[in-house]
Parts: sequence; C-alpha cells; structure tokens
Amino acid sequence: STQSFLAHADQISIVSPQVFSLDSNGVISGSMDPRIVAAAHEHHVKLVPLVMNPGFDQPSIHRVLTNPEARDRALHSLAALCRDQPLDGIQFDIENVHVRDKDALTAFVRVSVDSVHHAGCTLSAAVVPRTSDDPGPTSYHKWIYENWRAVYDYKALADTLDFISYMTYAQHTGGSPDGPVGGFPWIEQSLRFVLSLGVSPSKISLGIPGYSDWWYPAYDSIHGSRMRGDDISYERAREILAKSGVTPTWDETQKALHASWNEHDVFQHIWIENRRAFLAKLGLVTKYHLRGYSVWVLGSEDPATWSALR
Repeated sequence: STQSFLAHADQISIVSPQVFSLDSNGVISGSMDPRIVAAAHEHHVKLVPLVMNPGFDQPSIHRVLTNPEARDRALHSLAALCRDQPLDGIQFDIENVHVRDKDALTAFVRVSVDSVHHAGCTLSAAVVPRTSDDPGPTSYHKWIYENWRAVYDYKALADTLDFISYMTYAQHTGGSPDGPVGGFPWIEQSLRFVLSLGVSPSKISLGIPGYSDWWYPAYDSIHGSRMRGDDISYERAREILAKSGVTPTWDETQKALHASWNEHDVFQHIWIENRRAFLAKLGLVTKYHLRGYSVWVLGSEDPATWSALR
C-alpha cells in the first residue's frame, strides 16, 4: 500500500492509512509512516487516517460506546490526535458492532464530531453497506446482519459527519461461498437503499474494491476441511491463473473477471477486480452524483487502472 501511494500520490486526493486503534479504555495508539506524511504534503493529499476498534473486536468497542469513562477518554483521545498529528481529518473504521449498540454508536459519533471539529479536523466514517432492513433467511444472513450491517443509522451518521465511505466490497468473504468481491448489481442495490433513506449523494463516497478473491480447499485442526477464501492482489491472481493454465472470463452482469477450475479433483474459484471492473463501478459515482469514491486497498489494484484514471 505504501509503495502504491508513493508512486501515485499525484492522482490521490485523500489517503487513509489504517494505523490507529481505539482500545476498550478509549485510548488511541498507532503511528503513520513518515514517508506517507512527506508524500502527502508534497502532493497536497489530505491525511485522513482510519481509527478502528483493533481487530474489529466487538467487546472492546461495546465498552467504549457504553462506559461513560471510556467514552469520555475516547473523545479526548480523538481531539488530541488531531492536535498532535499533521492531520486533515479522521475516519472511523468501526466494524463488528452488534445491532444492540446502534443508538450508542450514533450518539458516540455525534459527540465525536463536535470534539474533532473543535480540534480542527474533519470526521468521516467507513460503514458496512446493506441492501435492505431484512435480516435474511439463513443463520449466516442473520449473523452478518446483526453483527456487521445493521448497526449503522446511515441517515443520522451522514447528517452529522462530513461524509461516509460506503464500503461496497466484501459482498463475499473467506467465510462465504465464492462470489464477486463487490458485484455490480449488489453495489447498485446497496447504493439505492442508502439513498432511499434520504442520505444526500454529496455525503457518500462509494467503496470500490481494488483487491480480488480466491477460494481453494484447506484443512486445519480447528476448522477441519473447508473451502477458504483469501483477499489477494491483482498480480497474485494473475500468478495463480498462469500456474493453473486458466483464462478468466468477463461476467457482464457482475462486471468482474471470473474463473473456476478443477485442480486435483477439487474446484477452485477466483473473482478478479481489474481495470475494466474498476471503471464500470466508477460509473456509479457519476450516475448518482456522489461525492466521490474510496478504494480498498492500495497496492492490490490492477496497475492499468492508474493510466485509465488519467
């Protein structure tokens, strides 16, 4: 990620290193690579690092949201981070929060905005998307809805924050069946849902995946035998396909490259986000008059994307 940023800083307006953690006591720790800071200043890129609950740990963020002492310390820590670091803003990357804490999260963000703005920084948040308020039919759907998707009050958050980064990627993950990182129909459906709630397009930065996913058979003593999905870079995807002698095909509906092949009697699957996939999803930013777009993660992208963006 660092090397990609240094090489393409002149094409980036905001960089958000994922380097700061907010622990259960409300204390923030972490540091930025001085190379990132220097390149950002040289190319007039805004520094808006992510502040996350470490490891997306649910109990620790629950304590910050519900314990007055921890919450107050977190507010002071956020303000101090703005004052002590050369930042333009902060972005929350708070995930794996149970839906029971929905009101507490919204309230925490509201008071954080005042604290961070007073310290001279913007405040935004990366939020997990959803396509509706229906939990879904299976235990998997209900689990991901209750623990990852449903906690965000998009309208309330967007109204109080400077903007939200709507993370329309990870539609499929290592724990799900294979599928696109962010299929085009799912991204657009997620976007239409958040807009239907009254969120202003000017407050939405659309999440565009820069990484790809690979599913393969695995075994370990804890989980036993299973299919495992890994996030991989575009270059790693090409290496896997070349080794297997497989040519991917373009899925016009999902707007991504896809390949399935038999290796030693078991199928493997790969979904690739390349230049064409990126540009297709970028078109939604224009179509819906959005604020902009947020890419996860630098260094995993198809290198041809940069010249296309020029």
